[in-house]
Amino acid sequence: MEQWSCVRRAASWQCARFHYFMSMDLYIVLAMINSPTRGYDLSSLQIVLCGAAPLPIPLINRFYTLLPNVYLVQAYGMTETTGGVFRTVGPYESKRLGANGRLAYNCQAKIVDPQTGIGLPPFKHGELWVRGPLIMRGYVHDEVATSTTFTADGWLRTADLCYFDNEGFLFYVDRLKELIKRNGYQVPPAELEDILQSHPDIVEAAVVPYPDEKAGQVPIAFVVRTPGSTIDESLIKEFVAKQVAPYKKLRQVSFIDFIPKNATGKVLRKELVKLALSNVGPSRL
Repeated sequence: MEQWSCVRRAASWQCARFHYFMSMDLYIVLAMINSPTRGYDLSSLQIVLCGAAPLPIPLINRFYTLLPNVYLVQAYGMTETTGGVFRTVGPYESKRLGANGRLAYNCQAKIVDPQTGIGLPPFKHGELWVRGPLIMRGYVHDEVATSTTFTADGWLRTADLCYFDNEGFLFYVDRLKELIKRNGYQVPPAELEDILQSHPDIVEAAVVPYPDEKAGQVPIAFVVRTPGSTIDESLIKEFVAKQVAPYKKLRQVSFIDFIPKNATGKVLRKELVKLALSNVGPSRL
């Protein structure tokens, strides 16, 4: 199906006066911000739910600029949790920008140091662990994977880097395995992507690691420019550098026509890494 056809179809259902739109693809939300929905009557729309991939803050802000009276809500779950274990409920929670909601009933969760398993206080980044009756019991015929994923007392290690605020809202940062290790520091690609996507000349962006003999890895970006934009690599690198610590600065920016994603909208970082390794020479880094 053409990427935005479902958005056009939903917008054409004006006679049905739909109130709720569920999207498992953040780029469908992006589609709602662009031209396909303009000119249609969406006054009856009340809630848009997005899951499967985190929504960048710049994208959320653009959504509310276009549809200020619609609640854009997020949730958090995994295949292993069999459903959402964090959910956004009501007007107040939906206005907590970037949050994935609060813990669902009858579930437990904590943020821990990935190396020690020791619990961390609010606003400290760590691995999210969850436990409860919704969580799967294990992987069929794979005891090794099950023992690796679960602790002895039943906590599911999500491998997601997250944090709680002081009101119990969950904020997703990145996958632990996708963190870029630079000179002993950890660089979350999602943080740099949020900054890149806040620039008016950038439609989409993805950040991936590139091997470096001295630093181990360095972050490089793939960027889709807005039509007609002439922004160049140096301007983008300067834009990011003003907002991050020195170890998070981009080493290189490459321009492409689109960011490869899977069916749920998650960036296919491995494909971008392969592209970087095949097309980016050490002299340019």
